[in-house]
Amino acid sequence: DEILRSLAGPPSPPGQDPPHGWRVAVDCVRANELCAAEPSCSSRYRTLRQCLAGRDRNTMLANKECQAALEVLQESPLYDCRCKRGMKKELQCLQIYWSIHLGLTEGEEFYEASPYEPVTSRLSDIFRLASIFSGMDPATNSKSNHCLDAAKACNLNDNCKRLRSGYISTCSKEISATEHCSRRKCHKALRQFFDRVPSEYTYRLLFCSCKDQACAERRRQTIVPSCSYEDKEKPNCLDLRNTCRTDHLCRSRLADFHTNCQASFQSLTSCPGDNYQACLGSYAGLIAGFDMTPNYVDASTTSITISPWCSCKGSGNMEEECEKFLRDFTENPCLRNAIQAFGNGTDVNLSPKNPSPPITLPLKTEKSPALPDDINDSNTMYDTSVITTCTSIQEHGAKLNKSKEQSLCYSETQLTTDIMPDQKTFVDQKAGGSRHRAGRILPFVLTLLLKLVV
Repeated sequence: DEILRSLAGPPSPPGQDPPHGWRVAVDCVRANELCAAEPSCSSRYRTLRQCLAGRDRNTMLANKECQAALEVLQESPLYDCRCKRGMKKELQCLQIYWSIHLGLTEGEEFYEASPYEPVTSRLSDIFRLASIFSGMDPATNSKSNHCLDAAKACNLNDNCKRLRSGYISTCSKEISATEHCSRRKCHKALRQFFDRVPSEYTYRLLFCSCKDQACAERRRQTIVPSCSYEDKEKPNCLDLRNTCRTDHLCRSRLADFHTNCQASFQSLTSCPGDNYQACLGSYAGLIAGFDMTPNYVDASTTSITISPWCSCKGSGNMEEECEKFLRDFTENPCLRNAIQAFGNGTDVNLSPKNPSPPITLPLKTEKSPALPDDINDSNTMYDTSVITTCTSIQEHGAKLNKSKEQSLCYSETQLTTDIMPDQKTFVDQKAGGSRHRAGRILPFVLTLLLKLVV
């Protein structure tokens, strides 16, 4: 096990020991290779696969050999492995993941954990990448058909244009008089489009904001719903979920959607971790997840309602569970807020990646001390020129324009450049200060800044 742990990831930084039980997560294909290289892990993994073949969970756990194999594998890299969305061997990776986790879960739980790596990026990253849409931003032209603009932008990119034309052609091709398209081929073509085209294009097509019905209908038709979404009859939603869970890819995309879009009332946005990007990515990943594909239910411009093609008719005593499952799509504040945020070009950025600019506190018109009340007692040793500058700002209040003096009081970064250009000392010539006094200015200024921020 220690050998596997050392192979599973890079060594710890010098002087930092990993916590007890720590394992670096790797993708499940790599974890499977590591397990295969270690005889004990390899034999237990083969045992577990045999246990899962054709048996339900209760029967498997009743077998001591199966249970022992599962316990050993929980200490291997296979237990912590995850998959990357759209990776080359994604299906193989997901099969390995579920071979471990189906034995660990109850099998009938309402929500399942996502097998995919967490999403750390945010919508703001896509906004920065989508510079080609600078003239198509909803904020710049409220009368524009933004869904049409998104289609035009896709056509400017060869990859987006080719794959979009491919799925439209496939999903619109009539097979026979009774079968107007190949649903399976349509789902496959759609999945290739959303997996291989950058999200700054696909999101614009899926989540464009609309002010009129023509735009909203174009948005609803984005995935050619007559083939990929609609069917002759609506199945029961729980039956649809159970069918989805028999396929590793569909099961994974559904679990990812629940993980990243499940309404969280402990967050500002109703999304887990306030991450709109994670929710929208999971939603896009669920499209063409076989019959679980969601879509807009109508061309309404006043409300956004998303649903898979199913109903809770005929649920019997499972109606409450069915309604709960359906509401995760139709009445999901996280998903709705995420779609509206993207359409409006806004995002919640709780942890900006770029360094924060120098803090410049706004000047208040009401009287407030520019320096701590005890300045005359504790800071009289420092140069009086700094005190004079900040006192002047306090006295003039909002009448002062932004200046070097204002920055001197309120910005640590600007302090360094204004006080010590080219490492020169700051001396109040009128006060007749000395070099020795100047050496004490920097500590005073830093102390002053900290107190002002607090």
